[in-house]
Amino acid sequence: MLVTMNEVLQYANEKNIAIGSFNTSTLENLMAVLEASEEKNVPVIIMHAELHEPIAPLSVIGPVMVELAKRSKTKVCVHLDHGEHLDYIKQALELGFTSVMYDGSSLDYETNVENTKICVEMAKKYNASVEAEIGILGGRESLDSKKILKKEDMYTDPLLAKRFVEDTKIDALACSFGTAHGIYKETPKLDFERLSLIHKLTGLPIVMHGGSGVNKKDYVEAINRGVRKINYYSYMGREGVIATRKYLQEFDNITFYHEIAFNAKEAMKKDVLRALKVFTDKIID
Repeated sequence: MLVTMNEVLQYANEKNIAIGSFNTSTLENLMAVLEASEEKNVPVIIMHAELHEPIAPLSVIGPVMVELAKRSKTKVCVHLDHGEHLDYIKQALELGFTSVMYDGSSLDYETNVENTKICVEMAKKYNASVEAEIGILGGRESLDSKKILKKEDMYTDPLLAKRFVEDTKIDALACSFGTAHGIYKETPKLDFERLSLIHKLTGLPIVMHGGSGVNKKDYVEAINRGVRKINYYSYMGREGVIATRKYLQEFDNITFYHEIAFNAKEAMKKDVLRALKVFTDKIID
């Protein structure tokens, strides 16, 4: 069932859980997430990130995502992740995406607000939800910055977050409190007090970017402090690679690519199920 981000986040708020939000740049990723969602019978968000355009053009993967969401037995939001250009966001909305993220986090505050407001007005015409970001995450975003950033420079200022939400009227806030995109080289240390204050001051569902690879106890703590959407991709994708390597080592007479693809999809599905167990059941054993 195709739904908006607001609908699934309202459900998450009522249950004090988080909705798993997964990048689905390939059909194998997409099938792994939707099959896990139906098996566990919980809502999910499937995402296409603008940076994945060379891998899977929005015009190709977008309609597939929307159609499979409509067919799903569970509630599925189709979301554009890290949309950096307004025309690209409009393209997603026209394809039927029910939620979009404008990412102006690398811009100055005034420009970020101006573009986010345009995005909000655009999304209203399609009855879609809007996520936006204030603060810079580690990983890709910090590398894109033109200056060397310390942690305190990247973390979201709670008072600025409050002002940003009031200025833009967004539906969900992505903020920086210690996570990073990609594979972690060391265990992330999350600033939970900052997270709590941001949630208290803004009153919005908080989005955790760089969500894969976080300690299970930290997931639960973050959820209890207002995180309602957890973006998850890197470690799911890595499981597909690990499974493929193992499969190729064990079977040296593979004839068809689809055998590899199916095996990778099954491994990623297992990882999604593990993540959903924590996000929706808050089980950490």
